[in-house]
Formats: sequence, C-alpha cells, structure tokens
Amino acid sequence: MTKQEFFARGKECFFVGDPAEAAEYCRKHWPEECERIIGTASAVCRNEFLFDLPHDLEQTWEPVCFGPEGPVDWEYRPDSDPEFTYQFNRHRFFICLGQAYWLTKDEIYVRHFLRLLTDWMERMRRTPETEKTGWRILEAGFRGEYWTKAIRYFADSPLLTDAVVDKFYHCLIEHAEYIIEMHSPYRYISNWGVLENHGLFEIGIAMPDEERRNRYTSIAMEHLGIQAKMQILGDGVQWEQSPMYHNEVFHCFEDVLILAGRNGISVPEPFLQAVRKMAYVNLAWQKPDGREFMTGDSDDMDIRDYLGVAAWMFQDPVMKAGGRPVLDYESVWDIGAAGAEEYESMEAVKPNFLSAALEDSGHYYLRGSWEKDANVLHFHCGTMGAGHGHSDKLHVDLVVRGEDVLTDSGRFTYAVDKGRFDFKNPDAHNTITVDGKFFTVCKDSWECSKLCQPVKQPHRFTDRYDFVQGGHLGYMDRTGGVFVNRKILWIKPDLYVVTDEMYSGDSHSYEQYWNFSERGQADLSGSHSTAMSGCMGQTADFTGEKARARFFFLTPESAAELLPGKIARHYNQQKARKKIRVRIEGHGFTSLLTVIQTGEAGKMPECRAERIPVKSALKGIEYPFSMAEGLKLTVEKKQYVVIFCHQEVNSPTDLVEADGCLGYGNVIVFDKNETDKAGTVLCW
Repeated sequence: MTKQEFFARGKECFFVGDPAEAAEYCRKHWPEECERIIGTASAVCRNEFLFDLPHDLEQTWEPVCFGPEGPVDWEYRPDSDPEFTYQFNRHRFFICLGQAYWLTKDEIYVRHFLRLLTDWMERMRRTPETEKTGWRILEAGFRGEYWTKAIRYFADSPLLTDAVVDKFYHCLIEHAEYIIEMHSPYRYISNWGVLENHGLFEIGIAMPDEERRNRYTSIAMEHLGIQAKMQILGDGVQWEQSPMYHNEVFHCFEDVLILAGRNGISVPEPFLQAVRKMAYVNLAWQKPDGREFMTGDSDDMDIRDYLGVAAWMFQDPVMKAGGRPVLDYESVWDIGAAGAEEYESMEAVKPNFLSAALEDSGHYYLRGSWEKDANVLHFHCGTMGAGHGHSDKLHVDLVVRGEDVLTDSGRFTYAVDKGRFDFKNPDAHNTITVDGKFFTVCKDSWECSKLCQPVKQPHRFTDRYDFVQGGHLGYMDRTGGVFVNRKILWIKPDLYVVTDEMYSGDSHSYEQYWNFSERGQADLSGSHSTAMSGCMGQTADFTGEKARARFFFLTPESAAELLPGKIARHYNQQKARKKIRVRIEGHGFTSLLTVIQTGEAGKMPECRAERIPVKSALKGIEYPFSMAEGLKLTVEKKQYVVIFCHQEVNSPTDLVEADGCLGYGNVIVFDKNETDKAGTVLCW
C-alpha cells in the first residue's frame, strides 16, 4: 500500500479537511490550548509522557520520562496501577503531535510521530501476553480513533514514506480483524463494545479499498445499533450510571454520526434518537459551571464540549445553550473551521424545563434556573450500574449559587490497594447506613458480593415546591428487616427538607452521612445534649466563596460529629475534606429530619427550624412522631409548616393538623402567609 493509494480518497470523507484552517481558528479562539498542546507534543518528543488533557480518562500528575535517547517501555507500569500502561498504549499523544505540527509547521513533530509509531509497530507484537497490556482489546479500539485521526495530519509531509504507510495500513487491518474476532455478547452491554466498534468504524472509513471499508463499517454499525438499544435507557442515560462513561460512549456515537454523514452511510433512526436523548441528559445533569456531577466513576469534567458537537450535528439551539459560545478546541479539529464558524453563528435557546426526572436511571435534578449562580440538587435512586457504579443509593449532591456544597467522592483509582473502596462505599456518599454495615458490598474493584434493589417512588414538581423520594431493600437481611426511604422537599428557592425513614421491626443504629466540598469550610455547632433537650439541636455550616448552607439536625435523639473525608475530582488525585456523620438508635420505625437552608455567603437571613407534633384534627389526639411529624420553618417574614405522615393516620375520616394548619395527604406544605387550610399536597 503506497502513500498515494492510502490517501487517495477525498478529505471530505474524514474529519477536519483543512488542518491549516483549523490551526488558524484555534490560534485565534484558543491560544492557551494551542500552547498547551504544543507543550505536550514537545514533551513527547523528549520521551516525557503526562496524561493531563481534559478528556484523558485516567489522568496522571507526574510525567514518566524515558530520557531523550532511551527506548520507550510500552509496558511500563508505575505504582502497580495498570491504567498508565493502558492509557499510554492508546496513543492519544499522536493527535497532539499532529496538531502541534500544523500549529508550528515544525517537522520535528513528524519525525517523533514516525519514531514512536514505527517503534510500537515493530516491538509491540500481538501475543497472549501483550493482549493484557498494550494490545488489550479496549486499547485497540481507542487506537482505531487516535491512529486514523493522527495519520492524516502528516499526509503532506515528505517524511511519511510508502514503507511506513504500508506497515501502518496492515497494522490497522490487524486491529480491525482483532476487534471483529473478539466480539461477544459482553460487548453489547459494556462500554468496551462501543469503544471497540467505534474504533472499527473509524478504521473502516480509513480503508482505501471499498470492500474492506464496507465490511468494517457495516459490522461496526450493526454492533453499535444493538449497543445503543441495550445500553441507553429510556431516559437517555448510559446504563453504567457514570456521567463520564456516558459521555465517552456519547463521544463515540458522535464521531460515528459525523463520519457516517460525510460518507453517505445510513444510520438507523433508533441510533439517532439514542444519541439525541443522551445529549438532553447532559443538559439535565449539567451543573451551572458546565461540568458533570461526579456520579459513579466520574471525574469533575466539563461536558460543554460534547454538547457543542451535538448542537452542531442536530442543529439544535437548546443543545447549544449547554455548550460554549465558541466550539471547543478539540472539536474544531474534528468538525473543521467552517463547522466551527457555523456553530458560532447558531442561536442558543435555554431549555424549556428546569427540574428533571430521569426515572429509568433514577436520577432527579431540582434546578432553580439556567444561570451560572443557580441552585441544583441531585438525588439518585436507581441501579448501581455495575463496575463503574458506586454504592450511592439515596445519595444527594447540592450546588448552591453555582458552587458545590455536598458532593460525591469521585473515583480516584481503579486499584484496590490504593483505596478504591474509600471512594465507592456508602460512607463516601451522602446517604444512610444501618448498623455500620453497607447496603452494597464491594468484592473487588469491579464486582460486588452484595447488591441492593432500589425502590423508586413518585415525585412532583410544582412552581413553588419540588418533591422527590426513593428507598431501597439493601437492609432487608438485617434482624427484623429495615426498609430505608428518603424524602426530599424543596421549598423554593433556598430551603431543603430531607426526611429519612427507617422502617423495621427491631432495634438498629443508623448513620447518616454528609460529605462536603473541599472548596469551602464545614463546621459543626451545638451538642448531643442540646439535641436531647428538645431544643433546635445541632447545626452545621458550610461557607464557600459565594455560597453558604446551614444544616439543622432536628431529631432530638440524634448526635452529629465532624469527621475527615476524601474527594477526588480527577483520577490519581485526592484531597482531604470534611464530612458529618449523624447517628441515632431506634426500635421499630425511626426517622431523621434535616433542614438545609442555603443562600449567599454573608447575606443569608436567619432561619428557625422546629420539629412540631402532628394531631388528628377530628379526634383531637396527638400522633407519635413514628406516625407523623411536623416541621415549622421561619425565615424573615415567611413561615412554612410541613407535615410528613410516615404511616396511614386518617381513619375512618380525618384530617391532619400541625400548628393550626389542616390538610389531607402524606406530604403537605403550608405557606402560612397565605393559608392554613388544605396546603399543597406533594404526596398522597
């Protein structure tokens, strides 16, 4: 295969047609990113490898240096973590070399691309041993993208010879046949299958001979179509319950759609609809700063890039509202300068929804606005999502004034001996445990010895109040069985009420966890004795740069303590943070009532929160708190009363009453400035 034969097909069939225009556009709009890529490529020329680009899946923070004269060890594994080896053999840095070449026109980047490429092809033969390292099947899928994109940057360089192109061509064929050979039912449900077949599709597009091109792309498209049907839930969430892997799959699908469009390859309508739904999921769970929640194995990643590409592909102004005003650096090199200019001229229209219920995956997002200083609460009551999911049933994230207050733990590592469980277990999440035991028990980095069935419950969104709830069966194996249920009421814009209900026929201890962002200060005040006295109880304060949140722990028998915690916003990088554990012991039904007041740091008004009794309005009896409990909230001139019924209380004909407010329902909110009758019922 000669160089002329390999590059015979028109540039319009591939990604960026004119890299010179892409380079010029990026120098104008993304000068810092250009310098960063040139710096990364220059380090690669010196045999220094650091994976710190925004979408590197397993980032590193210390460069691995083989020395400018020394050979590269393609199977090098630092710190017992094979993820470096895998990432190293994906060759994402080949793209950096190609982009640096067009940004500088310096042939040094061509020479080192050819040096590393030929070295890998000559020394990394596929064997049963290398299939566990550099030839792991997932890495073959990644190279299907990175190799085929990178080689085209060097198409016009005289340093790229027929001999290298011929070897490269045959190695691509080996990759494609390997991916086809390794296909199995496992690939239909795993993100690996998408990544592999995405690579196969891109290899197919790169094939100059039509027979191989048609074979590879048709096999890949068939598999990808099935994977889209199996892996993408009805609400658009990729089933593994990790926004980061959702978006890795989303990126693969976007690449396939771009290339299919440029090559006249038909795409099944269900595949298109799955991709569209995935884009709208990104809108629903996007934080005000454009980043994703760190659910499951996810990092603190900016997802505006993915939404920008989707907006351009679907010509959707609502998706554009979730993207950047200007197409991101990396996507310019895929779509080209003309596409970037087209994107830039598109109108951006804010979504016509705020709060969102992704019921199939069990994710709920209570959103105040689409502005950068919005409040957003995330609640999860869904399946774990296999190996990339965490033990996060009933977990809550909270963003206040655009700033993280309560957060997930992140993932930090995939290696058990480096603390994998510290980030996966329930106590790293904002949820509840029973008797110090975990409702999901990790067996190793990926498998569990015990799983937990979620119990999804009704929700209700209104103009003034939002309500979500959910439970799980993870403690039905405890003595007497324990059903855990969490109810969350949002009194807009700044009051959140969390009621945790534990139904059991026996005595148990319960632990409630609140993990705070490391970017603010968390403090605990009051004492266990204060709570026991029936006063307001213990309180906690979180103060950030812009946000403030005060937590009222209102159940008298409970006791809170401030503990050290951990957070990892990026792979291989952990930081200390604070968490609060609230403990209570109870026999039979037990509940924990928590109020969270939010606001702007330095300007939050005083709030008084009191747990009050609930009565039968017609019989005149007072219910025990195990049957129903009330809450009275006073903020400046506003006063609210909330009634939570934990059991059926209205028999035969009755109303519930708290602080003079009368109504019928299981969850009722009264704005006492307006009425003390009927109220707003959020759950019957």
